[in-house]
Amino acid sequence: MAHPKSRGSKQRKHKRRTHFKTVAPTVATCKTTGEKHLMHRAYFDAEGNMFYRGKMFIQSKEQEQEEEQQ
Repeated sequence: MAHPKSRGSKQRKHKRRTHFKTVAPTVATCKTTGEKHLMHRAYFDAEGNMFYRGKMFIQSKEQEQEEEQQ
């Protein structure tokens, strides 16, 4: 494995790393709820339900209790 003959300076290291930049995350809008969320991530809507890929994944506790009472 190659090793440097002499140590590189901090300035040289920082110059090399200036090109590593973060990109803005891709934001999607759900077709069913209209909520904005990160791509390929589950998200909560305004009522507290968890959605993933446009389908309800976990229902909020409040809505579960309402359905049990009816």
